[in-house]
Amino acid sequence: MSDEKKKKRIPIPKIFTEGGLQTQTEMLQVQRKSNTMFIGIPKETTLQERRVALVPSAVATLVNFGHRVVIETEAGLKANYSDHRYSEAGADIAYSKEQVYKSDIIIKIAPPTLEEIDYLRPNQILFSPLHLPIITRDYIEKLRSKRVIAMAMEYIKDENNAFPVVRIMSELAGMSIMLTAAELMTNSNGGKGVLLGGVSGVPCAKVVILGAGVVAEFATRVAIGLGAEVRIFDDNISKLMRLQSQVGRQLNTSSLNPMQMEKELLTADVAIGAMHSPSGRTPIIVSEEIVSKMKRGAVIIDVSIDQGGCFATSEVTNHDRPTFTKHDVIHYCVPNIPSKVARTASIAVSNILVSILLRAGASGNLERLIQSDMGLQHGIYIYKGTLTNKYLSERFGIKYTDLELLITSNLG
Repeated sequence: MSDEKKKKRIPIPKIFTEGGLQTQTEMLQVQRKSNTMFIGIPKETTLQERRVALVPSAVATLVNFGHRVVIETEAGLKANYSDHRYSEAGADIAYSKEQVYKSDIIIKIAPPTLEEIDYLRPNQILFSPLHLPIITRDYIEKLRSKRVIAMAMEYIKDENNAFPVVRIMSELAGMSIMLTAAELMTNSNGGKGVLLGGVSGVPCAKVVILGAGVVAEFATRVAIGLGAEVRIFDDNISKLMRLQSQVGRQLNTSSLNPMQMEKELLTADVAIGAMHSPSGRTPIIVSEEIVSKMKRGAVIIDVSIDQGGCFATSEVTNHDRPTFTKHDVIHYCVPNIPSKVARTASIAVSNILVSILLRAGASGNLERLIQSDMGLQHGIYIYKGTLTNKYLSERFGIKYTDLELLITSNLG
């Protein structure tokens, strides 16, 4: 080798070359962990539902933990999440419902239709809401025949014995409904042309809220911020005290005294039903007779409609035709109010669902977590073909079996 070439040669340390001819460690295929879950997200087709159960960031988290997620094409489009975003997050994009329903866990943000129930198979876990007004005996029987584990997300509880999905959706609904009420009172929407907050020299509108939970809290904040007068009714005095503390000011509150409630409703511009039942139908606390006496052009927003509604005149509506008029009172009874703000609502629900799914993965699978988690058990209404919800049993005359008994026998 010439002197010139030796000068140009770059010395390479032995550490980078000495192992080149040595025996290398054999690389074996790593098997997928036994606690890997297979999760399917179908595209929603009913009730003008725009939300999606899991957003791309949640999918990425699940995939990073070794789980598989398949999502139907365009499932997140109405919440402004493209298929590309989901694909980049690690999801498989399915171009048919059959592909999605091959998953072990099906998560929906709206109840499955009768046609979608046909895709289910035994031992699948269905995680979706249960909108009581649209549920029929045939629906329950068909779901039972599939021998799935059906869980209503609005009835699941957390470690604090609260309803996390209801809580977050109630925050969204509470803020949204006051803005909706303000619009419905305008002339362009069939109202009397009343401004919610009033102006100098003109009295403000009166808002009556039935229930003192989370919906009431956030509706009250918005109503007061817009300048409206608010009256709140609830039989739980602790809730009324908590509401006043959270809002940070003295409020006009009362127990559900029939005479006082009727007096306030008859002079109300807006009446909001915000009662929540822990396991079954919301009780009707406002009769049709009282509604018929309310002010012409008044607005009723029944947030409780997904559990049957607390006004006797309430009927389920949708986002395309959200209102109807009865006794000259405008009724707004959309069961999925948060769908109006689909992106925000999707992120909010997704945050809750992904934490449950990660806990399930750590436990082995979702069914194993259900066996040890009383909060999740509270949401189950069908367990492998057996009805476990007492309210549905009484409503449809179907045999009811205690879930704990079924889980115990299944473990045995």
